[in-house]
Amino acid sequence: MLDDNLKAQLKAYLERVTLPFEIEASLSDSESSRELQQLLQDIAAMSDKIALKTDGQDARRPSFTLKRTGTEQSLRFAAIPLGHEFTSLVLALLWTGGHPPKVEADVIEQIKALDGDFSFEVYMSLSCHNCPDVVQALSLMSVLNPKVKTVIVDGALFQDEVNAREIMAVPSIYLNGAPFGSGRMTVEEIVAKLDTGAAARDAAKLSAKDAFDVLIVGGGPAGAAAAVYAARKGIRTGVAAERFGGQVNDTLAIENYISVLETDGPKFAAALEQHVKHYDVDIMNLQRADKLIPAAQPGGLIEVQLANGGVLKSKTVILSTGARWRNVNVPGEQEYKNKGVAYCPHCDGPLFKGKRVAVIGGGNSGVEAAIDLAGIVAHVSLLEFGDALRADAVLVKKLQSLPNVSIHTQAQTTEFTGEGGKLNGLNYTDRASGEARRIELEGVFVQIGLVPNTEWLRGTVELSKFGEIIVDAKGHTSVPGVFAAGDVTTVPYKQIVIAAGDGAKAALSAFDHLIRN
Repeated sequence: MLDDNLKAQLKAYLERVTLPFEIEASLSDSESSRELQQLLQDIAAMSDKIALKTDGQDARRPSFTLKRTGTEQSLRFAAIPLGHEFTSLVLALLWTGGHPPKVEADVIEQIKALDGDFSFEVYMSLSCHNCPDVVQALSLMSVLNPKVKTVIVDGALFQDEVNAREIMAVPSIYLNGAPFGSGRMTVEEIVAKLDTGAAARDAAKLSAKDAFDVLIVGGGPAGAAAAVYAARKGIRTGVAAERFGGQVNDTLAIENYISVLETDGPKFAAALEQHVKHYDVDIMNLQRADKLIPAAQPGGLIEVQLANGGVLKSKTVILSTGARWRNVNVPGEQEYKNKGVAYCPHCDGPLFKGKRVAVIGGGNSGVEAAIDLAGIVAHVSLLEFGDALRADAVLVKKLQSLPNVSIHTQAQTTEFTGEGGKLNGLNYTDRASGEARRIELEGVFVQIGLVPNTEWLRGTVELSKFGEIIVDAKGHTSVPGVFAAGDVTTVPYKQIVIAAGDGAKAALSAFDHLIRN
C-alpha cells in the first residue's frame, strides 16, 4: 500500500509517538479489506507502541478504530485513508499516540470542556481537498474529548450508505444522526457551533480591543499581503477574516504563482497564514463583517461591525473580502444544492461515479471540470451560454476528443428539476432556435465565475454595476481612509498574484495616509 519513500516518512513521524495505543480493524474477504489490512500491518510494524487487532466486529467493513490505552477515545475510519486523507491518518496516529496538536491552547481547552453526547459521522472522498480540514478537526476532537465520537466514511467505499442518505456533496457531517454541516469547516468553526455561548464571549473580547492603525477585512492573498506589508511598517495591524485563505482554500492546483512551481490551495492558504503570523499581526478568524461605519470626522476612527455583535475600530481599513462562486439563479438551484447541484468537481465528482452529469460554463474552469468528470462519470453534458467555448484551445481540443462528452453552445439554463428531494435533470433553451430542451441527469456542476462579497458595503462605498468596489490606481475607495484590494475590486484579471500585489499596494497607501493625516 505504501511505497518505500512513504514508509520512511511515516516511520520517522511515528517515532514521535509516546503513548501506547491500539488499532482494531473490522474486515471482510473483500479486496478493499485486504488493502486496509496491509496498510495497518505496515503501520503497526513501525512502532512498538502500536498494537494491531483484526477481529473487530463493526458493521462497516473495512474500517478501523484508534484508541489510546486507558481512555474512552472513539475514532473510526471507515476508509483506506490515502490520497488527500493520508495526512489526516498520520495526524490521527500522532495525536492518539500523545503527540501535541498544533492548535491554539484556548481552542484545546474549549474542546475538552464540551459537555454532551456528540456522535459525528463525516462522509468524504479521497480526492476532496476540502475534506481533510473536517476530518482532522473531528479526529482531534475525538482524541481530546471522550464525549466526542467520530466515524469517517469514504463515500466511494460505502456507496450504498451514501445513496441511502442521499449524500451528493462532501464533506457532509452528521451529528447524532442529523445533518450538522457541509463543506469545509475548521475545528474552530465546529467548536463554535457546539459551544453556544462562544459568540457572545468572542464579541465582547473583540469590542474591547484597542483601535488598530490598519484593519484588514478578509484573509485571502490580498489581505495576507496587506497584513505583511503593514506589519513591517511597525504599525498596529489586525486581520478580521471569515476564513483565512479565502477562496484559495477551494482551489486544487496552483501552478502560476511566480517562484512557486506547483502547490495546492489549502497548502498555499496555510502558508499565507503562517507568513502573517510571523509578524505582530492580530488575526481574528471566523469573523464576518456586517457593516462599515466611516469616521465621523477627518482623522477619526472607522468602525467595522461584525456578525457576532462585536465592533472593531481602526484609523484605516483595507477591504479584501474577495469573491464567491456565482449561482445560475434559476428555479431549483437552491432547492437541490448539495442534492445534485454542486460547485466543486474535485470534491464531489467521485460521488457521481457512473452517473450522468452536466457542467454549466464553457470557460477554462468549466472545460477543465468536464474533462476531469469524464474520467469518473458515465456522461458529461457541457452547456455554454455563448456561441463558442471560451476556454484555451488546448483544453477545448481535449474535451472534444472525449467519447462520453456532449457540448451544447448557445444553451441558456432555465431550471433545475428533481424528484424526492434529489436532482433529476435540467431544462434549457437553445438560443439559436428558441427551442426548449431537457437533459436527464443526476448531477450539475456550476462553473460560471465569481461574484464579489460586497453586499454588506452597499450604500457605504462606491460600487460598480457588477458590485465590485471601485478603486483608483493606489487602492483608494470613495471613503477617506478606506482602501480595497483583490477580487472584490474593479481591478481586472482575478488572479492570486494580482490580488497579492494589490494587497501590498493598499497597505502602502494606508501607511501613506496615516503619515499624512
